[in-house]
Amino acid sequence: MGWMWRERRVPGETEIFVAWQEGSRDRTLLAIHGGPDWDHSYLREPLDRLDCRLLLPDLRGCGRSGRAPEYHPDGVVEDLVRVLDAFEVERADVLGHSYGGMVAQRFAITHPARVRSLIVSGSSVLPVPPDAFGGWAERDEVMADQEDPWQRDDLTPEQCVRADAFAAVEANVRRAARIPGYLKRLSQVRFGAEWVRQLQTAGLVSPRLPDAARSIAGLGVPVLLLHGRQDMTFPVSLVEPTLGLIPRASAVVLENAGHMLHVDDPDGYLRAVREFLEGAALDGGLELGSARPV
Repeated sequence: MGWMWRERRVPGETEIFVAWQEGSRDRTLLAIHGGPDWDHSYLREPLDRLDCRLLLPDLRGCGRSGRAPEYHPDGVVEDLVRVLDAFEVERADVLGHSYGGMVAQRFAITHPARVRSLIVSGSSVLPVPPDAFGGWAERDEVMADQEDPWQRDDLTPEQCVRADAFAAVEANVRRAARIPGYLKRLSQVRFGAEWVRQLQTAGLVSPRLPDAARSIAGLGVPVLLLHGRQDMTFPVSLVEPTLGLIPRASAVVLENAGHMLHVDDPDGYLRAVREFLEGAALDGGLELGSARPV
C-alpha cells in the first residue's frame, strides 16, 4: 500500500506515543499491543497493508509512552479514549492482540459508543482454565525446554522481559521459516519493565472483566475471534464456546499458526481482518479449520 508511518504524542498526565498511518478509506483501526511491557511495533506488519487509518499506541509505561503512577487497565482504557479524541475519531474498529485483546474487550464494554467492531486476536474472551492445555505433549516439551530468565540474578527487569520474549520464540511462532524475521522484529521492540515492577510489588489488576462474553454480546457490535490453532498461550478450544455466547461473533482459525499468528500467516491474517472490516463475514460464524468466514 505504501502509506508512510507517522508519529504523534498525545498529551495528558501520561503522554501516549502513537504510530499511525493515514488511509484512503473513512475507517480507523485502533490496534492494541500485548506484553504489556512491549511496544506496538511487533504488530505493524501485516496491518500496515490495510487501506484505512491505523492507530498503534504504546500503552502507558511501554515503548515511547510516558511512565504512570500506577498501571491499571482502567487507566489504559482512558488513555485510549484520549488517543481517539486527539485524532477526532468518534468510533473505531478495535483490534487487540494477546494481553491487548483483553484490554480491547474492556474498552468496548466500558466505552461502547466508541467501538464500531471488535477483533480479539491471539487472546480469549473466556477465562483460560488451568487444564486448558492438558494432554498436549508438544507444548509440554517446548515449555520444558524454554529458559526462564526470571530465575537469574544477573539481569535487570528490563533485560528479563527482553530475554523472556526471545526464550519464548518457539512457543509463539509455529513456522520455522518465519522465525528469522520474527527475531529481527523482536530486536526492534522497545521492551520495558514498568508493568512487571508493579506486578512484583503491588500486583496487577487483570483487564478481563467478569462475564465479558455476556457484556460483549449485549453491545451488538460485530466481533471477530482471530486465532492460531497452535497457540500455546490462549487455547483454540475457547473459540467455539465463545461463538455460542456472542451472536454477532465470527471466527477465523489459522491452521499452521501459533500465538503470533500474524507472523506465522500474515496473508491469512490480513485477509481475515480485511474481509471482516469490509463486512464480508456472514452470520453463521466460521467452520473451524477454515481460513475464511463462511
